[in-house]
Amino acid sequence: MLDFPLWKKISLWGLTLALAAAALPSLVAPFMEEPAPTEATTPQAQEESSLPQVNLGLDLAGGSHLLLEAKPEDVKRQKLENMEEAVKQALENATPEIEFGDTSRSEGQLSFILDSATDIDRARGVLEPLMMGEGLVREWDLTVVDGQRMVLTPTERGIDVAVNTAMEGAVEVVRRRIDLLGTREPTIIRQGDTRIVVQVPGLQDPQALKDQLGQTAQLEFKLVDQQALPTNTQAGVANPGSQIFPYAEDSDFPGGFEAVKRLGGIRGDSLINARAGVDSRNNENVVNIQFDQQGGQKFAQLSTENVGERFAIILDGKVISAPVFNEPILGGSAQISGNFTAESANQLAISLQSGALPVPLTVIEERTVGPDLGAESIRSGLIAMIIGSLAVITLMIATYGRFGIYATIALVFNVLMLLGLMAIGNFTLTLPGIAGFVLTVGAAVDANVLINERIREERKRGRKVVTAVENGYNEASRAIYDANVTNFIAGVLLFWFGSGPIRGFAVVLVIGLVTSVFTAVTLTKMWVAGYLSSKRPKDLTI
Repeated sequence: MLDFPLWKKISLWGLTLALAAAALPSLVAPFMEEPAPTEATTPQAQEESSLPQVNLGLDLAGGSHLLLEAKPEDVKRQKLENMEEAVKQALENATPEIEFGDTSRSEGQLSFILDSATDIDRARGVLEPLMMGEGLVREWDLTVVDGQRMVLTPTERGIDVAVNTAMEGAVEVVRRRIDLLGTREPTIIRQGDTRIVVQVPGLQDPQALKDQLGQTAQLEFKLVDQQALPTNTQAGVANPGSQIFPYAEDSDFPGGFEAVKRLGGIRGDSLINARAGVDSRNNENVVNIQFDQQGGQKFAQLSTENVGERFAIILDGKVISAPVFNEPILGGSAQISGNFTAESANQLAISLQSGALPVPLTVIEERTVGPDLGAESIRSGLIAMIIGSLAVITLMIATYGRFGIYATIALVFNVLMLLGLMAIGNFTLTLPGIAGFVLTVGAAVDANVLINERIREERKRGRKVVTAVENGYNEASRAIYDANVTNFIAGVLLFWFGSGPIRGFAVVLVIGLVTSVFTAVTLTKMWVAGYLSSKRPKDLTI
């Protein structure tokens, strides 16, 4: 029907103008005098502009591309270490306690010897829950050799689950670290089983980003082995139940080593806050950390039970410092010092705040795209879009007259609404996205061509003006909706299964389908209805 009450007209115009207005900041931004970013901007700078804008992808804005890779061997080693800690706690908490010793990790297996062979069945029962993963999938196999030695071996399924879990966690940690650096709109996706692609538009110097992503930030607090002989420690010989870590180069003992107890320490997984600061006593740069409730209680217990003993602060396998517990630390907070500069203290705080990487990542590929290439791409895309638009507008007006003018105005609103929705949705425009824009310009008028040709047919059959227009919109709309639904499904599948440039094209395609149907069918129908009700023409020039 061609009846458009006032409330409906106000609603349609309000929606159209609101989305068109949302596109204005993106259109004005290129003409604003703002230097291209050469380094990560601060989060405060990001918050200064509250107006939504379309973000430009790496191929348009320039920036950095990094390909990170993890080694499955690191995941396996971490899985064994976690299992050793869990086994120790489970056997010690058994009632009565199950005595064991000679714990070792070698060849991808964890083994230990029970003090009494009569505890084998009880130990099996205690360890059984630890060997099962989610969905009751067995992640560990348990065998008994030589009568009393129990050997735990991770299954292939368990290793696959551990690798997948570690990589999912690594993606989130990488995302948080980049967000804390203040870099806007990064693209972070998994590639294969053990790789992560990181693309950061606008970042021309990726060194700070590489430093952040290359730091695992695995923080540990371990008690120093007081029984270790300095000569043995320097020679790399550790007592049973201990392990040796080197001192960091920027520590007080570069080139030195420290023997620590392997179990019973605290990891940085329970940190809830980390901030760089300055120690008021000596003006040294430090990092202040805060544990959650469980971690704070464990740290308080560790410091209370070991007053007067040294403990090592270990970051990524290197000792930063090894101070003494002078008194119990009950507040759940601690301070890390280690000859930091202000910059290195801030970087460490960011890494700890965002969480430790579940697995170390190595940069295996690096590319930097200059902004000039992106500017040329935008310029070429705009030229193609303008030429295409002028050709389409000329053809539509010459062929359909007044109805061609309606289609032209609808085409302009279609582009503005498309930009507005992308800005509101915080989507990123890529080079294939510009191709999608050009395609949208040509495809947006298809609906008007179908409608206008249908109206022509209705007039040739002798229908009255109003009846011909109404039948033309009703009959053509069916074909328009059917065609666009199939294209919409294809666009959704491209976005779901694609990545990078393919997603950029799919975003513009899907949003463009919605806006083109709205402008070409709903808006032009409202304008035509207004024209017919006010002018009441006897005939149509179409």
